[in-house]
Amino acid sequence: MDTKHFRNISGKFATGITIITTKDGEDTHGMTANGFMSVSLEPALILVSIGKQQKLHDLLLKSGRFGVSILNDKQENISNHFAGKFDKDLDLSFEEKGGTPLIPDALGYFVANVVSTHEEGDHTLFIGEVEVCGAGNHDANPLLFYSGQYRLL
Repeated sequence: MDTKHFRNISGKFATGITIITTKDGEDTHGMTANGFMSVSLEPALILVSIGKQQKLHDLLLKSGRFGVSILNDKQENISNHFAGKFDKDLDLSFEEKGGTPLIPDALGYFVANVVSTHEEGDHTLFIGEVEVCGAGNHDANPLLFYSGQYRLL
């Protein structure tokens, strides 16, 4: 299978943008991801898909805990920052729920404990049981990603 072709076709599925976060001691680490979904209502389970080559991959294995922040359409700069386009001028302070860092003003958030992992190809699927979740900025629209570009509603 041609991986570029596969990626382009997969990009035809519009997704929201999330920042996955965890702590390593006192340090906060995060990455932009659109590989996120709810799995189960009872118990409340979510899934994040993290590439094995990503620094966050091993940190999630170590911490066993992660946060998911759903970005709004005014947070493209945050998405870019955590996607590797570091913005030295970005003034970002995290808020914490249950000791897990989250992005302020996100549309919603989840804090979860890893209950299982599944290695599949070049990614690991982390299944997390949700400890707490909530809605954030009620007046914003989601930041979307479609066909390799950010999109707005």
